Amino acid sequence: MGIECQALDGKIELDCSIFRGNVMLDFNELAMFVQVVRAGSFTEAARRLHMPTATLSRRIDQLEGQVGARLLHRSTRKLAPSSEGQALFERCASALDQLFEIERHNAGRQAPSGSIRVTAMAALFEFLRMEWLVEFHMRYPDISIDFLLDDTPTDLIAERIDLALRSGIETGSGFRVRRLAPNAMILAASPAYLERRPAPRTLRALAEHDCLTISNRHGRNTWRLHGPRGRQEVSVNSRFAFNDMRVLMQACKAGLGIALLPQLMTEQTIAQGELVRVLPNYQRASNDLGLQLVYTSRLPVPPAVEVFAEFLKAKLSEEWPSTRAGRPSACPPD
Repeated sequence: MGIECQALDGKIELDCSIFRGNVMLDFNELAMFVQVVRAGSFTEAARRLHMPTATLSRRIDQLEGQVGARLLHRSTRKLAPSSEGQALFERCASALDQLFEIERHNAGRQAPSGSIRVTAMAALFEFLRMEWLVEFHMRYPDISIDFLLDDTPTDLIAERIDLALRSGIETGSGFRVRRLAPNAMILAASPAYLERRPAPRTLRALAEHDCLTISNRHGRNTWRLHGPRGRQEVSVNSRFAFNDMRVLMQACKAGLGIALLPQLMTEQTIAQGELVRVLPNYQRASNDLGLQLVYTSRLPVPPAVEVFAEFLKAKLSEEWPSTRAGRPSACPPD
């Protein structure tokens, strides 16, 4: 019951008597199957692969459909390969290991190169120092970076983005995300504004205040906040809207209204007395809405993208110790 494996442009051709003749299999799905068998569970394999468990399960279903055989026996308590699955694992796992080792070896012999398109909040260079870019260029002179700075959500695929540094923006489940810090969005206003308008005492009272928001194409201004009663929503009166977080903060400091601002960017301003927290028991806090790196590439991530992401994470960890806990938490699009 032999199985022969041959790589063909990202596919694996199997000639095996236990399957329906020659079948073409997706290389990545075969690697996922091997990882599931080794991990002994979809949950653990998904954690190792940095992808959602549901996505991994669906890809294995697709693999079983292609070979026309059940590869895994699933139950609520255990997972084990079928006889066909065990045969496939035994004959192809070592071959895949060798291929990945060759890829890692070749990647290590060549310095990363190429162009990277990076999108980030407009205030990126308020905390990302230019000398960091100088240091990165000295290390990787063959990598060029195109920065697109905008506080409004960017269509990562349409804009051909390789890497996004986001804060306070929801990211779809189809991307691999590395969370750097649970950057809460907090309510703040200037002392001058609060002299004119007493600070709201309830979340509902926000609707009676002048609020400053990020521009959006939908025209609705709803803040979703977490507080003593859990998650709540409030519709606010957007007196001024901006598509630049730096300008939003300047408007808030000038006394134009109450704003929802990233805590990491406002801590020093509050400490200096230029801004005051409003409704301190409420904030928009979620791992998904924190400071995060978003990869749009399928695995493996291009070396140029990976080295810049690691460099950026290391520098931010030095600047903000709270970013040291970041780790990948999702996967590329199917």
